[in-house]
Amino acid sequence: MSKPEEKKESGGWKELFWNPRTHELLGRTASSWGLILLFYVVFYTFLAGMFCLTMYVMLLTLDDYTPTWQDRLATPGLMIRPKGEDLEIIYNIKNTESWDKYVQALNTFLTPYNNSHQVLNNDACVPDKYYLQEDSGNVRNNPKRACQFNRTMLEDCSGLVDRTYGYSDGKPCVLIKLNRVIGMLPGKDGQSPYITCGTKKEVNSDFVDVTYFPPNGTFNLMYYPYYGLRAQVNYTQPLVAVKFVNVTLDTDVNIECKINSNTITEFSERDKFAGRVSFKLRINSI
Repeated sequence: MSKPEEKKESGGWKELFWNPRTHELLGRTASSWGLILLFYVVFYTFLAGMFCLTMYVMLLTLDDYTPTWQDRLATPGLMIRPKGEDLEIIYNIKNTESWDKYVQALNTFLTPYNNSHQVLNNDACVPDKYYLQEDSGNVRNNPKRACQFNRTMLEDCSGLVDRTYGYSDGKPCVLIKLNRVIGMLPGKDGQSPYITCGTKKEVNSDFVDVTYFPPNGTFNLMYYPYYGLRAQVNYTQPLVAVKFVNVTLDTDVNIECKINSNTITEFSERDKFAGRVSFKLRINSI
């Protein structure tokens, strides 16, 4: 290839980027590039505006205090404290370190239930009666008050009388809480829901005696309905303490606790935590 042809070919490649004769950049003039940029600016501004408008309209349908939709099951779940790994409470009476972690977990969990804290923040309510705090039309009755659940109500399982919650002498306490569901009314005709615990029937396990605190293992109606975290900032869930008093040592004991209520009658076989909770208790002596 001759030098003039090489020069002409080289100039052709350069003109694809910038043509000094037509003042075109990448094949387009300045006005053409300006129109394209203007189109995309307008186009994406329109899309952003539509997105913001859609979000604004959707936010107008939301309530700051009550979720518009609740996908929770009609039957609330149960959970225990301390829960341990895989819902197992396993320890050795003679090994303090093996059960001290459970004691510390209960101490931390029960701190908001101290009587001084409850008296300062919550009300002394009328038992066996819902603590209803309705709004007045569009006027919000917020923040809503909550009823006192004093730690002393747990008696032998409060950690105040027995600092080890019974773990040191083989009579451990387990706390049970009912998961929060906004607006739930778990009983009627003045009958509070209550907890019953026993060994699982399908498992060969020794029978255990249990003692409940408060008496009869009840979640009193005065702690319901729950209005949500933002509306009821000082709400503390009621608890039931279960004390296992004659656990067979060195044996796996499979426990199931269940909620009993005249308004909660359906239990899902798919969800093992709906209205019940199962856990393993093993106390070793050697």
